[in-house]
Amino acid sequence: MFVDGYLNSLNRWYIIDNTPSSFEKYLPLFSCAFELKVNIIIKMNKLIIDAVKDKIFFMIINNNNTYSVTHENSKNNYEKLMVLIIDFLKDNNLEIGDIGSIYINRGPGSFAGIRNSLSTIKAIHMIKKIDYYCFSLKDFENENDIKYENIPHLCSKFKLKKNLIKPYYIS
Repeated sequence: MFVDGYLNSLNRWYIIDNTPSSFEKYLPLFSCAFELKVNIIIKMNKLIIDAVKDKIFFMIINNNNTYSVTHENSKNNYEKLMVLIIDFLKDNNLEIGDIGSIYINRGPGSFAGIRNSLSTIKAIHMIKKIDYYCFSLKDFENENDIKYENIPHLCSKFKLKKNLIKPYYIS
């Protein structure tokens, strides 16, 4: 095993030492492009938050996998909404920085749920610069198959703008 590792390192040095000087200027660009591609792959996770109904709902969409959890819709849970989000992400081996975009239900529904979830997401956006999209199920009235898994696709289809907040309140 040591010999294989040693030979691999020798081969790497051989490649670097024998690279024509005309190509050396492109090596940093290649490494930067590789790092950029890795970051794009990592940030493909989407977080959906719906706190306007009788349950607080979170869903992570990662490629073809989805993970979701619900919590009681109560004042105590609204006060610790960020803690619930962080715990949910940790349970799925993710951090806030691993999220590429957030989709949040803007109503109609519970005023406290809308207010707390929007303020939490605005804070995340200010700190981590994660794009968020506000949707309402009323935006997709003519759609037959409205599931949380389809929200990112529907937001794209109906051209919902980033960071647009127009909450609906039930009085």
